[in-house]
Amino acid sequence: MEKTFNDTYLKAARGEKTDHVPVWYMRQAGRSQPEYRKIKEKYSLFEITHQPELCAYVTKLPVDQYNVDAAILYKDIMSPLPSIGVDVDIKAGIGPVISNRIGSLADVEKLGEINPEEDVPYVLDTIKLLTTEQLNVPLIGFAGAPFTLASYMIEGGPSKGYHRTKAFMYAEPKAWFLLMDKLADMTIRYAKAQIKAGAKAFQIFDSWVGQLNVADYRMFIKPTMEKIFSSLREENVPLIMFGVGASHLVNDWHDLPLDVVGLDWRLPIQEARNKGITKPVMGNLDPSVLLAPWEVIEARAKEILDQGMQHPGYIFNLGHGVFPEVSPETLARLTAFVHEYSSMKK
Repeated sequence: MEKTFNDTYLKAARGEKTDHVPVWYMRQAGRSQPEYRKIKEKYSLFEITHQPELCAYVTKLPVDQYNVDAAILYKDIMSPLPSIGVDVDIKAGIGPVISNRIGSLADVEKLGEINPEEDVPYVLDTIKLLTTEQLNVPLIGFAGAPFTLASYMIEGGPSKGYHRTKAFMYAEPKAWFLLMDKLADMTIRYAKAQIKAGAKAFQIFDSWVGQLNVADYRMFIKPTMEKIFSSLREENVPLIMFGVGASHLVNDWHDLPLDVVGLDWRLPIQEARNKGITKPVMGNLDPSVLLAPWEVIEARAKEILDQGMQHPGYIFNLGHGVFPEVSPETLARLTAFVHEYSSMKK
């Protein structure tokens, strides 16, 4: 018997009424799952993503275990960078490390272009496998935003202050804007290929853009994000924006041609609404709460749901990603609670 497709997430992302609040969790695929940890004993992240059947299994696992309303493709924001000439390695306990970091206009000019069908066919094959054969929920494709990618490329890896990145932005504006253009073009091509392969929604992660103030964001970043979202608009799928520690930028995100504004745990949903955010929102339980007793988790989730459900177009999520210490049983219980509580409140 054919599976019924659960489109609750897509309806909420478009601002439509739903029977229950849809839920998914950032970084739901992997990390806290014992099955995933077993796979990681044998394969690296990049090795998993290069094997469509294995990658599809990891992507689908949380859908089966937690009964969430959307899947998010298992991969890393670094995945497309080798295609344009960036030497990147994901090192355990550190994160992405880049050996040929960007330090000049000449370095930026050397960067190539991505041809997704030739450069990352395994990503597209994974999407096709999931969307044609395996999933009964929408698959979310994603990419890292140009600022966050640039910060790794300039710093050479993770950073606390992003001083080198911001110094490059201020001191080398010509090189900076060329870098933004090249990364925007890469993101657009990469995103469109994911959508063509079957992704039903697309999310941009700008993990570290909260390091910028509003004026710098508007000058150095926002035009690039306009370009990306305006181009992806043509694909007619919900578009989502998310960043960490970036509550001061949500009004600027709201101005962009996107559908859903993702909120981290620092900005309550009601406060975002009071600031003029009228588009659908996603968020925003503090992931750390998942280690608290169930009574605390339930109370916090209830508080967030009560705020989110005041307007159509609300998606329950964490304010950042699942981390390894979180119990899969907690996520399954939380999903069931969100579904049940929001159904009763409708």
